Amino acid sequence: MLKEIRPAIVMILAMTVLTGIIYPLAMTGIAQVAFPHQANGSLIEKDGKVIGSALLGQNFTKPEYFQGRPSATTDTDPNDSTKTVPAPYNAANSSGSNTGPTAKSLLERVQGDVDKLKAENPGTPIPIDLVTTSASGLDPDISPAAAMFQVPRVAKARGLDEAKVRQLVQERTEIRALGVLGEPRVNVLQLNMALDALKPR
Repeated sequence: MLKEIRPAIVMILAMTVLTGIIYPLAMTGIAQVAFPHQANGSLIEKDGKVIGSALLGQNFTKPEYFQGRPSATTDTDPNDSTKTVPAPYNAANSSGSNTGPTAKSLLERVQGDVDKLKAENPGTPIPIDLVTTSASGLDPDISPAAAMFQVPRVAKARGLDEAKVRQLVQERTEIRALGVLGEPRVNVLQLNMALDALKPR
């Protein structure tokens, strides 16, 4: 019986070592050499301190900053562990809202966001990504239209010329990969970092 079982045991051990140790270590080593920035999380530093990642959004709420898409991520309620509370851009709990298009809570939240944005920039069409969440809740990018929509508020809050802020958005807009993949986008964290470097008029 041992004679029949031995090949299976040897194969399991060999494949465990090969696919569970050797292959992951080889891929990690290649990634560290070929793409060190990406392999380490695409981290963004400022003054020698890590302030975020180009792959994960952050919850900017001050009027002087560009803001990302709404985030539906949650966290455990500190007062009741059986419940959750909203925690925008919670990387430990990536998720969408899972609410359907007729859900009252979704309709009320979207209407509230629309009313707020209409008051902020009257008469301007509201880009859809400013009122809809992404599937992950961690989207770091917004559309160029969503960034341009926020220019008047940001420029006013910072005492900057709108033309200067618009130019900054254009400079920070990333085009489609290889000219065809994805959509033009603006990374909110990187845009806000560039914004901090501008001087008020």
